[in-house]
Amino acid sequence: MGTKERQQRDRDRLRHAILTAARDLFVTEGYRNVSMRKVADRIEYSAAAIYSYFPSKDDIFFALAEEGFRLLADELLATVKDTADPLDRLRRGLWAFYEFSKSNREYFELMFVDRSVPSLSQDFQRFEFFQETTARAEADLQACIARGEFSRELNPAAALHVLWVGMLGAATIGLSQRLAPGEDPDALARDLLDTLLSGFTTGIRSTFVASECAFHASAAVTSTTTTLNHA
Repeated sequence: MGTKERQQRDRDRLRHAILTAARDLFVTEGYRNVSMRKVADRIEYSAAAIYSYFPSKDDIFFALAEEGFRLLADELLATVKDTADPLDRLRRGLWAFYEFSKSNREYFELMFVDRSVPSLSQDFQRFEFFQETTARAEADLQACIARGEFSRELNPAAALHVLWVGMLGAATIGLSQRLAPGEDPDALARDLLDTLLSGFTTGIRSTFVASECAFHASAAVTSTTTTLNHA
């Protein structure tokens, strides 16, 4: 291995160490209570060395959030890729989101639970790759509406928010251990998912209006719907 390759390997190793230490500290102590110096102390490096990789604590968070959303996107895709029925894809994808909260707890808490982290809207372009994931889910919702399985008064983007918020709540309850002894958070999450999807079969009219952002793009939904219809 040449000098440049060794230097790059060392840089990659240190970057990984910084992110791992920061992720652990953010989750255990809370984002607002962690300083760049505290991250440097955790890996026994100088603060100056940390700043040469990440100009600020916010930059560390956005790098971690990007890693987390890529992991989530990969898990969702792997879960639904061989599923042909749109309703089944929705159910499997939402359950995969719930399972992600358990298998990647630290990422999940940073991405969805900690209220002190920076808003993703500050760097939405960084997360544009996740559009395809949400577009597929909206396309499946639209397909269920078109087939008469869900209410025709339902807006796919609004419905996706309802489903996401519901599963987020179930995941957060499980992670925070708010249930009584003996109560099964997985069973509660399954019942919630079944109830949400069943509710869409009624004449419910959605009132929530989803905004355009990196995670919701109508053009992407239309493109995905066309692809699915011609598959």
